[in-house]
Amino acid sequence: MTLDIEQIKSLAGILTAHGLTALEVREGNMKIRLEKSAPLPRNESQPAEAAVQPGDIPWEKERPEEHSLNFNNLFEVKSPLVGVFYAAPSPDSEPFTHIGAKVKKGDVLCLVESMKLMNEIAAERDGEIVDVCLKDGDIAEYDQVLFKIL
Repeated sequence: MTLDIEQIKSLAGILTAHGLTALEVREGNMKIRLEKSAPLPRNESQPAEAAVQPGDIPWEKERPEEHSLNFNNLFEVKSPLVGVFYAAPSPDSEPFTHIGAKVKKGDVLCLVESMKLMNEIAAERDGEIVDVCLKDGDIAEYDQVLFKIL
């Protein structure tokens, strides 16, 4: 399993959208950790060596529970058939959904065209879209992950 730049950008977007300072994702034997920290305030009266005190480092502080996301609860929406993935009902329409969108069970997420039939793929549970795994016009394989919902 490898991540491409779009998947990493997606994870960075989740990090920013939810006000997180760190995000770690594990899948199989692959692990990626993204961290961001705000610049530490510096007291001009202190010498540079003493500017950072124990406890001033952001990752050493207690993190509030409301900003913690459990990616073990990630749900994957998989393609039930082989076909062409369409993110929108027509080329000039807005996509059915996007990263960060809240969805309800039964909401249409995309279309998969197979044998000239358009098949609606619906959300199987409520949640938030955290990843759109295919681009418009890509070929969806049977059982391929299309969306990840948290």
